[in-house]
Amino acid sequence: MDEWFDRLIEHVTMAQDDAMVKDALEQLALEAGFESYAYLCLYADNQEAISNYRLEWQQLYFQKSYASIDPVIRRAWNGMEGFAWSNSASHTVSKELRAFFGEAAEFGIQSGITIPIRTGFSRFAMLTLASSKPGFASSCTFSPVLAAAAIGQLHCQLRMLRARPTDQTRIRLKAAERIYLRWCAEGKRMRDIAVIENDTPGNVAFHLRNAKAALGATTLPQATAMGTELRII
Repeated sequence: MDEWFDRLIEHVTMAQDDAMVKDALEQLALEAGFESYAYLCLYADNQEAISNYRLEWQQLYFQKSYASIDPVIRRAWNGMEGFAWSNSASHTVSKELRAFFGEAAEFGIQSGITIPIRTGFSRFAMLTLASSKPGFASSCTFSPVLAAAAIGQLHCQLRMLRARPTDQTRIRLKAAERIYLRWCAEGKRMRDIAVIENDTPGNVAFHLRNAKAALGATTLPQATAMGTELRII
């Protein structure tokens, strides 16, 4: 598939908006014999997807937090090298994982190739091409170096174009949590926020702690950065 990754680089480089990138991914995936693609960006406890998987599967994947058990993600994180996979479940895996494989198969996801890359600051991204045929991906061979270079180009272009995800981890912040976190992003201290919002410093601290927990952040600066990046503040 080395020629395929060369073409991906060319199409991604020429894309002028995220719609063109998505169209290119869909068309190229079909030309390679795969029915679908999924670009996934992971950081902290959050994930963002750009994919042509059926929306029902994307919603189910995020609602059930399947990223925490998905063996493809685990292998990608541990190996950081492209690989082929099949979701045929053996009797040795957990009941939960067998159910996951079964649901994925119902949506036409039986085998595929995945190329992960590190994107800095303890984050990583990966592109998966998926097939409804259980053994299809096993015949695919490619240069891991070329594949990683292509996905690096894809990641940078999607970031530059500020591509909107087709689905992502659902983070629910209360109104006060959003507002106080936004004030933090604007450089205000807790006592300043309390004055502005006619609240007590204790309440401000309480809402900001809850916002950090909801985002999976360990510090307030991290929470404000994540809230801004996720476009929720």
